[in-house]
Amino acid sequence: MTWPAPDVSIIIVNWNTRQLLLDCLAALPAATAGIETEVWVVDNGSRDGSVAAVAAAFPDVFIIANPDNRGFATANNQAIRASSGRYVFLLNSDTIAQPESITRLVRFLDAHPEVGVVGPQLLNADGSLQPSWAMFPNLLTELTGKKIRWRRRYPTKDGTTAYATDWLDGAAMLLRREVVKQVGLLDEAYFMYTEEVDWCYRIKRAGWQICYLPSSSIIHFGGQSSKQAVTRMKAELYFSKLRFFAKHYGQAAALLLGIGLQIIFFGKVTIGSLLVAAGGGHHPTGEQFVRDGGLLWAAIGRRVQQPVAPERF
Repeated sequence: MTWPAPDVSIIIVNWNTRQLLLDCLAALPAATAGIETEVWVVDNGSRDGSVAAVAAAFPDVFIIANPDNRGFATANNQAIRASSGRYVFLLNSDTIAQPESITRLVRFLDAHPEVGVVGPQLLNADGSLQPSWAMFPNLLTELTGKKIRWRRRYPTKDGTTAYATDWLDGAAMLLRREVVKQVGLLDEAYFMYTEEVDWCYRIKRAGWQICYLPSSSIIHFGGQSSKQAVTRMKAELYFSKLRFFAKHYGQAAALLLGIGLQIIFFGKVTIGSLLVAAGGGHHPTGEQFVRDGGLLWAAIGRRVQQPVAPERF
């Protein structure tokens, strides 16, 4: 006998965020009221007992336990391949989905077959808005650090307020499985960061709409895994930006971005050195500028010298 596919496969990648993960899972029944779900946790080699804790507290959750940290894209792809839902929902472990939030996203895609991806309103822990949509990056946005928060009102069939945009934060995003089959999985060459921008870029290029739905709310604490290795994660962020530019805008654009980033980090090292000198050899902020700026300057320099091939995924 063949069982019908669940409405949505919820996929959560975890790396040493045990309690946050348990809280995230505990919120899902209320967030998915009225729809059929399956939940997948992909653990990237955690050492905090996450796998055992989930298995004990949530026996119905499917678990993929990797022996090491394989990155965000690779881990999500593992569960996407194994799952069976009509829709795929990527959800960070440091989130609390509010009641019916995922249900509303599913209902929105059910009602709008031209939309390939929809994301919720993300909120900070204090309830304030956490902007989670933006225009695709360009040299200006990447070198100034200012995202352009572009969106326009989307005409919905039921009067719900929704907005079309370029890309959504991968902390919480719902996709049609047919979209994944058409454009492919997440690009696993991104270890962490920008993989959702790349995915949305490919999805929009394939003709699908990408929407933001503020009537669905999810609390996102943000950066809980990356805080465990700050400088390394900053390097991964910039490596991912360089890859995106080389892949979609060409090698010359990636080279210009790399040179611009090197100038910025060299400036931080210079400012940090002046602060340390002015502080008589000790200045916490200056020392951090020198340390992080120097490491990132060197890392970006190596990547610029060996540029990313602009292959298509």
